[in-house]
Amino acid sequence: MDAVIAEIVDYVINPPPFSDAAYRMARWVLADTLGVGIRALEDPACRNVLGPIVPGVSVTDGCGVPGTSWRLDPVQGAFTLGAMIRWLDYNDTWLAQEWGHPSDNLAAILMAADWESRRRLALGHTPLTMGDVLRAMIQAYEIQGVLSLTNSLNRVGLDHVLFVKVASTAVVTGLLGGTREQVANALTLAFADNGPLRTYRHWPNTGTRKSWAAGDQASRAVWLSLMALRDEMGYPTVLSAPTWGFNDVVMRGQPLTLGQPLGCYVMERVLLKLYPAEFHGQTAVEAAIQLSPTVQGRIEAIDRIVIETQEAALRIINKTGPLTNPADRDHCLQYMTAVALLYGTVTPAHYQDDAAQNPRIDQLRARMVVQEDMAFSRDYLDPEKRSIGNRITVYFDDGSRRGPVTVEYPLGHARRRTEAEPMVWAKCAHNLRTGFVGPQVHRLLAMLQDEGLAAWPVPEFVNAWMR
Repeated sequence: MDAVIAEIVDYVINPPPFSDAAYRMARWVLADTLGVGIRALEDPACRNVLGPIVPGVSVTDGCGVPGTSWRLDPVQGAFTLGAMIRWLDYNDTWLAQEWGHPSDNLAAILMAADWESRRRLALGHTPLTMGDVLRAMIQAYEIQGVLSLTNSLNRVGLDHVLFVKVASTAVVTGLLGGTREQVANALTLAFADNGPLRTYRHWPNTGTRKSWAAGDQASRAVWLSLMALRDEMGYPTVLSAPTWGFNDVVMRGQPLTLGQPLGCYVMERVLLKLYPAEFHGQTAVEAAIQLSPTVQGRIEAIDRIVIETQEAALRIINKTGPLTNPADRDHCLQYMTAVALLYGTVTPAHYQDDAAQNPRIDQLRARMVVQEDMAFSRDYLDPEKRSIGNRITVYFDDGSRRGPVTVEYPLGHARRRTEAEPMVWAKCAHNLRTGFVGPQVHRLLAMLQDEGLAAWPVPEFVNAWMR
């Protein structure tokens, strides 16, 4: 068996002890992720892709999708919750050679755990607990995040959600009671699948698939797990096989590697998103919000706006020209910066068509100069820093300026946890109010903050989120 496959399988079957800090963060991101998913239900475009793929189909004792009344099979349940989680691009992020959103794994984990628990209860057995879910989240975060440290899918044109499928497939197979051989088989099937192109995230094709791509891969992970549990065979050298293996076909002959031993490094350090904007621009939004009061009333007098950023942001979210939809706008560094300067904040509504009609947004975009700061690029990859720096300076036509304002570590960074904690819970409460009335919001927040959450049976937890 390929060494990377064997190491991941060992980690899933015999995980090491995880830190209290990792479990604390797992509860934070559980709250943040479900809150964002509930808020996404406000968007008609999101609701359009949700639910049973064949209208009207329901599954007796199926998994319950939070915020809805649907009972679905776990494959379609994972897709539906996954699309909700990712639609607004408003929750956690991991940045390295590859980037992505580890919370995407929650869709597969929670839906598979709920379905499995209801199946067990029907047989008179004990259900899974939220402690099982939290542990699986830590493992999935670690697998996706550590793979991302040293392997760049984006440089070979593939989307980061491939690592979501890989992580979720391994963890869900173990969560559902798979043997070592079944976990290994499932994992090799996930790599044999390969992954989708990134084209729907970039000009000229940026579109809504980027909002359901992770749900697609989460659902595929559950499907592959169920196949492996039927003893479908695996492919032990799926990575290293000459010519036809993942390393030769996808990685251009370079071996896929695990950058460090698997533990709970990623969950402890994951980045939480406090503003709804692609994460490479989070610190630009913070800097622009600081500058906003000093430029209000002088917008027309702005000569140019200089944004100094990291190489990754230059490659991913540096966009000029027309932006055709919300998915295009929330991945544009210039757009999010312009909104933050104009309004002193950024909300999901600012990416909608109505807000984008404000002519001053494109006027400011046209005056922006984006350039790389080499120190930001180095610190972005430094394992001791993992900063995501941006610097903004606003120059006026009379020769005066405001700034520069530099923000190296965003609010959601591990270095700013204490500062971010009240904002995380306030954000969660605000998001929950879009889908639930006051008393239920209070009950859900109390449940999420309950120190005994790990003991809750999964179906009891999920039922509290049903409508």
